[in-house]
Amino acid sequence: MATNRQILLDNRPEGEATVNNFKLVTTETPPLQDGQVLVRHHFLSLDPYMRGRMNDSKSYAASQPLGEVMIGGTVGEVVESRHPKFLAGDKVVGMGGWQEYSVVDALQPGALRKVDTTHVPLSYYLGAVGMPGVTAWYGLVKIINPKAGETMVISAATGAVGSAFGALAKARGCRVVGIAGGPDKCKYAVDELGFDACIDYKLHKDMYSLAKALKQECPNGIDGYFENVGGMILDAVLLRMNAFGRIAVCGMIAGYDGQPLPMANPALILVNRLKVEGFIVSEHMEVWPEALTELGTLVAQGKLRPRETIAQGLENAPEAFMGLLKGKNFGKQLVKLI
Repeated sequence: MATNRQILLDNRPEGEATVNNFKLVTTETPPLQDGQVLVRHHFLSLDPYMRGRMNDSKSYAASQPLGEVMIGGTVGEVVESRHPKFLAGDKVVGMGGWQEYSVVDALQPGALRKVDTTHVPLSYYLGAVGMPGVTAWYGLVKIINPKAGETMVISAATGAVGSAFGALAKARGCRVVGIAGGPDKCKYAVDELGFDACIDYKLHKDMYSLAKALKQECPNGIDGYFENVGGMILDAVLLRMNAFGRIAVCGMIAGYDGQPLPMANPALILVNRLKVEGFIVSEHMEVWPEALTELGTLVAQGKLRPRETIAQGLENAPEAFMGLLKGKNFGKQLVKLI
């Protein structure tokens, strides 16, 4: 039996989340039953959706229960197996949570998936070639449905979802404009991710200033917008959307601490006959194989070069998560557990 450190959700945030909402404990992994697999996690994924799960409120998914291991995607290696399809040494991706080991019921469909690390690093299966990459793919391909020559815009452009979105949209012949925080992120978006332009939202005090910058970088207006943030950024984009534009709503990180996010000009949805659709990527498992194949190919070809911010050690996961919510990470935020 392996000694296993875990981080539990100890109490719910009141307003802004803090590291004190979490608790580090040490346990032992239980003996395996038939069909189960013991996985040692190499990397833990930190993602914005986790903040919403910490609240005890109505949402698209059940709240994270108090006193239980915090939810989260993981990649790692099979240590022991009582399932015929998994062998010790297999590299796998799953939802192991904020802990160093997990016992997985591999008989449950989709609970654990073997991955090939020949051309794609293991950690990428939590980012560009994982849930965030598929999120970008679904929003772009299935909701925005771009045509070559159209202009695409995405907020949080240099994060795990944004970087994948940029590569996918460029592969479809679009002009791609990002919105990110700070000159370093904007430079990275253009120089390494291949965006045509990237706007630093921190230089703009209000939606009119940001809309003016969008007008300059999107002279033909905006045909498709992928929303990760909400608030002032969404208001600015709505001022520049073309008639019959499409908006894929993935996240509203500006409102994750519980405050309402009013819209300044909702009438523009009607005036411009916009399609606005929210989505949860886990409800569309049927597209994952197609999306992952394209994303893996883009990485192998060097057309998608995601960046990672890596915190070391499980005990540092809460602090890294707070940084993610404030945009301190550069690219995909991970915790290295070995």
